[in-house]
Amino acid sequence: MSCIIKKNLLLEGKTKKIYTTNNPIEVLIHHKDDITALNGLKKKLLQDKGILNNEISTLIFKFLNSCGIKTHFIRKKNNREQLCHKVDIIPLEFVVRNIVSGSMSKRLGVREGIDLYNPIFEIFYKNDQLKDPLINDHHAVFLKIISYEELNTIYGIISKINHILKKYFLDKNIILVDFKTEFGRNHKNEILLSDEISPDTCRFWDKITMKKLDKDLFRMEKKEKEEVFDIYMEILKRLNVS
Repeated sequence: MSCIIKKNLLLEGKTKKIYTTNNPIEVLIHHKDDITALNGLKKKLLQDKGILNNEISTLIFKFLNSCGIKTHFIRKKNNREQLCHKVDIIPLEFVVRNIVSGSMSKRLGVREGIDLYNPIFEIFYKNDQLKDPLINDHHAVFLKIISYEELNTIYGIISKINHILKKYFLDKNIILVDFKTEFGRNHKNEILLSDEISPDTCRFWDKITMKKLDKDLFRMEKKEKEEVFDIYMEILKRLNVS
């Protein structure tokens, strides 16, 4: 295993920093302790949250890799950083919904908690100035972000991911309500699952109590940071149980 040397800061987002390495096709992703909601309008520092998300995302990406899903993840480097394949991120967020919740509930006036007969896929255009608007396939192609062929490829991938992760979490008494994914193109122009999968990017409900086990707690008023941290820790504990 070659020695990885962290070099320059390539990009900094709301919850992560990305660094170049001595290998031009690999990067280090550093998980920060920031927790944000409402497109960054609500933001706090949650000590050691980056450590938890790094470990949670590592476990999930390793599992998906083992199931044949191509991801950017190579290995965990330390408690906050992952070594990943360098990709050009496609500026789209793909949301998979299994149960009505969150913005879908508000947007359509449908009560939260209704099971969807078929998963619903949504696309959001990653643009802070426009507040990440909901768009459709034709918008994405018109904006020259992606091709129809690539969209079909991604829909196939996220359908497999959803099938795999629903069972994976259910075995740990967690319902996968919905989740956000991002994809990127590597130096071979292959499409890889990227970013992270964690309580920051998913809605998790306890199978028995239906208690929320994700960042929705932070979105809610009058929730202490300690309670949010404990929920993230609970997810990690469950994932570490065989």
